[in-house]
Amino acid sequence: MIRGNVIEVRTPVVGAVVDILVQPGTQVTEDDDLLFPESMTMHIPVHAPRAEIVQEVRVNVSDTVHEDDLLVVLS
Repeated sequence: MIRGNVIEVRTPVVGAVVDILVQPGTQVTEDDDLLFPESMTMHIPVHAPRAEIVQEVRVNVSDTVHEDDLLVVLS
């Protein structure tokens, strides 16, 4: 979801976060993997929608996430 210069990256699935590849300050390009929730034993990549800088990571490894939960804030 884009709100002005802020992009909210949300989860498409229900599952547990198994890997986080970015931290605040990380420069990402379009389609870079940000993190992986696991759902039904599959790791589902969550990608950057465009080139930005990571401002916040709102989850930790092993957190349970639900569809549309906020994961990462980019700007």
